[in-house]
Amino acid sequence: MSMEILLTNDDGIDSTGFRVLYDALSAVGSVTAVAPKEDQSAVGRKMSREVRIHNHELGYAIEGTPADCVVAGVQSLTPDPDLVVAGINRGANLGEYVLGRSGTVSAAVEAAFFGIPAIAVSLYIPGGWKAFKKHQETGDSYREAVRATEYLTTHALNAGVFDHADYLNVNAPMPGEEPADMEITRPSHVYQMDAEQNGETVTLHDRIWEKMAAGDIPDPRGSDRRAVVDGRISVSPLTAPHTTEHHEALDALAETYL
Repeated sequence: MSMEILLTNDDGIDSTGFRVLYDALSAVGSVTAVAPKEDQSAVGRKMSREVRIHNHELGYAIEGTPADCVVAGVQSLTPDPDLVVAGINRGANLGEYVLGRSGTVSAAVEAAFFGIPAIAVSLYIPGGWKAFKKHQETGDSYREAVRATEYLTTHALNAGVFDHADYLNVNAPMPGEEPADMEITRPSHVYQMDAEQNGETVTLHDRIWEKMAAGDIPDPRGSDRRAVVDGRISVSPLTAPHTTEHHEALDALAETYL
């Protein structure tokens, strides 16, 4: 029986990364696209109450967010998918602090709350923000990301990967002369945001981009960012629900609350 795959993203259904992944995964299973009609990058898990649907040659284009696409797909348009795949995102989604911002990752999280295994996949474009803006992408730019996603889609379910993880966050480098190795990683905890006021505006800076451009990052071996900057494919196995822990100090506060 063919695997049923719901494919979504946040760059929009007509993006290059989405199309090359659709074509590749169509050789693995039955793929239905349920993706935003327009770019919805960095919207996190923003949710709409109602979305307009457009028929598309690949499936459905949704006037909404990646989270909207997953809910609409799972509950209405493509019932009972075996796997949700989100990507390929143009730009990396690395670090703990990025997970909640990324529309690509948020689509995978939304699937996980439905109990459906998911893979979020993104492409790291080296050189910092200026290089990212100038990068002229082609289908071949996504070769490593496609190869990794096709491999994981084919093998992860039967290998029992999702017995221990709700979703995988995959980040791949640009293609090199040799195929990239795959490394199992954890999201980096390094956070270096700052803000600068200039008159009536405040400019927000993610200093990690600048460090990545220089190849001088403060992330240790085993982190997602270190793996990708060093030319490896990063795969972080993650869980979706927030964890809770017992806190004696908070218990004490609750006991004295009147």
